Amino acid sequence: MALLHTLAPSVTEQIRADHAHALATFHQFRADMPAERKQALVRNVCLAVEIHADLEEEIFYPAMRELGPDSELVAKSFPEHDHMRLAITRLRSMAASEPDYDKTFFDLMRDVLHHVADEETTLLPAAERLLPERLGELGLRMARRRVELTAQRAGELGATAWQALPESAVGAATAAWHVGTQWAGRMTSSWWRRR
Repeated sequence: MALLHTLAPSVTEQIRADHAHALATFHQFRADMPAERKQALVRNVCLAVEIHADLEEEIFYPAMRELGPDSELVAKSFPEHDHMRLAITRLRSMAASEPDYDKTFFDLMRDVLHHVADEETTLLPAAERLLPERLGELGLRMARRRVELTAQRAGELGATAWQALPESAVGAATAAWHVGTQWAGRMTSSWWRRR
């Protein structure tokens, strides 16, 4: 069990990390931001929510159901995921400049916040109490499946992740790249002069 935990975070740790990512990205959203950046943030959240929902439905919820009759929270999680997927489909069909775009995104995030609150206050603590010996194994399965799901959408994830970075991070990354290339150029030039 200890080895499994070192190979991948537990299933509940991964779920909490996904929640934190979606919420942190949501907090970057501003109604007055440039449409391209707004759309990238929304796409990033949508991709994260879709992958997260797939992982929970394939790995986490079945493990929770094995404990006995369907818990009310697990049973209601599937329709909540479906409702979020409908909002995601609507957002993907809209331009960021459309009047209802922000409202649709806020509706999605309201649903995500409600879902996160339910899971973090009830379902995840129940899993940690009832499945302590399986959390590492489920986490490893989730990590493997996450790699498969993200590989299928790597281009889209990469593009939205870069565009969704906070402006300060993009500026810092650009400055670091510029300094790094100048340093590398000087080092290469210096090396060639010594030859």
